[in-house]
Amino acid sequence: MTNTIKAAVALSVAGVLALAGCSSDSSGGSSETVNIVGYSVLEQANEGVIKAFNDTDAGKDVDIKGSYGASGDQSRAVVAGQKADEVHLSLEPDVTRLVDEGIVAKDWKDNDTKGICTTSIVVIVVKKGNPKGIKTWADLAKPGVGIVTPNPASSGSAKWNLLAAYGSVTAGGGSDADAAAYMKTFFDNVVALPDSGRDATTAFTSGTGDVLLSYENEAILARQKGQDFDYVIPDSTLLIENPCALTDGAPKAAQALLDFQKSKDGQEHYAETGYRPLVDVGDLEVKGANDESDPFPAPAKQLTIDGDFGGWAEANTKFFDEKDGILTKVQAEAGQ
Repeated sequence: MTNTIKAAVALSVAGVLALAGCSSDSSGGSSETVNIVGYSVLEQANEGVIKAFNDTDAGKDVDIKGSYGASGDQSRAVVAGQKADEVHLSLEPDVTRLVDEGIVAKDWKDNDTKGICTTSIVVIVVKKGNPKGIKTWADLAKPGVGIVTPNPASSGSAKWNLLAAYGSVTAGGGSDADAAAYMKTFFDNVVALPDSGRDATTAFTSGTGDVLLSYENEAILARQKGQDFDYVIPDSTLLIENPCALTDGAPKAAQALLDFQKSKDGQEHYAETGYRPLVDVGDLEVKGANDESDPFPAPAKQLTIDGDFGGWAEANTKFFDEKDGILTKVQAEAGQ
């Protein structure tokens, strides 16, 4: 057989396997492959969830592959052709982009969790002992406070952070003008805008800035991994809701995985890495939390996208439109 014919046969076999969504396992059988495309902070949390799923009857023959990065970049990569059976992204607009492209079904939110797989809140991460005494959003606007937060052009985490900061003013009775003025001072103190939430954590733990705005679960997970810092739950914060959906043509195993992620067992594994569970998982000690026996205390004031910002369809345009968004303009005026 010539090299050309051998190559053609190899490509043909590879194509059949790809179309079937299967790969051979060591026992001569086959395993179904599920490709997850997720936002950066999710990667380590998914390790435990996937392992637990693979230990179930539904998941024992499923090979799960993951790609993780800044949420907006990940969404655009799927539009550009990156293989995805499940997307688990930071915020709804990144899934909406895929709906508009016909990659995700329009009814992706028509389920018990309204399309949400994981939840958290925005917290303020500070150096060990909180040497600058950071307790409130107002403290972030003080002179000499260096803020690290991801870039909203690429990161979903950044948008949650910035809306939490903006909402701290309006939730306290301030006007939109008051909030915009606060955000101008806030951006004047920003010393780094990394591409993703995970990159922002790396920058902060490497010595950049005095404050990191982060998901609560990211702060908890980092402390589980040995990072020595503190985090503060401010009186006013924003509920983070991370959406998940299957793409058109996803294999049955992808639905089984999604169901497991939303189940009590799946949510317990997410909670163990700092996510606030969607369902009651009972008493759970979470290493790395401020109080490991009471890891998810209710904030004094918890804002929501739907209740306080009109939903993502409105908020994304109002605050983050590339030309006319309120926070886009404030960020540009601050030279960030």
